[in-house]
Amino acid sequence: MQHLIRRATEDDATALMKLRLEAEEWLAAEGIDQWRSPGFRDRALEKWRVDIAAGRTYVVEDGDGGVVGTVTLARPDTDFWTPQDGLDSAVYIAKLISSRATTGARLGGRIIDWAASVARRDGLPLVRLDCDRANRRLQDYYLREGFTHVRTECPDHRLSGWMGQRSAAIVQHPDLLLAEAEEDPGAPITR
Repeated sequence: MQHLIRRATEDDATALMKLRLEAEEWLAAEGIDQWRSPGFRDRALEKWRVDIAAGRTYVVEDGDGGVVGTVTLARPDTDFWTPQDGLDSAVYIAKLISSRATTGARLGGRIIDWAASVARRDGLPLVRLDCDRANRRLQDYYLREGFTHVRTECPDHRLSGWMGQRSAAIVQHPDLLLAEAEEDPGAPITR
């Protein structure tokens, strides 16, 4: 099935929360204590709305136009990344979620490959992310997707902190690249 990635709009907010709720339920069923506090949902939605308005959030649609994935090309999270890391040397991936309906389609990895293509277009050598420092399965997933562990930070006010990066030149799924929606040719990919 062909998947299409496009810039998110405010009309996608409900679909994004649906993806998050599905991910919360799956994580809980797997015994992973992540995203389980309903109190964070309103904050998550508000952050998405800010990122959508700034043009940083993207959605992946299936062949029927349903939203099956999302990613935000974020600014560097300075709770983790420092000027010594070369803050402007990477595209930063945040809020990466793929629907359970896409299991087996390698959608998460394909989204990462797409983010790497954005980094290459912008002349940036790296793709970076951070994830829950207690979620070993997710960390192992990112390692299989070509990331290397940079370090783990443990600020008291955050559960995230496992930091990884990979070369933007890496393409893990060359036969499964995401198609990009047509946009205004003058509109840059925003991060």
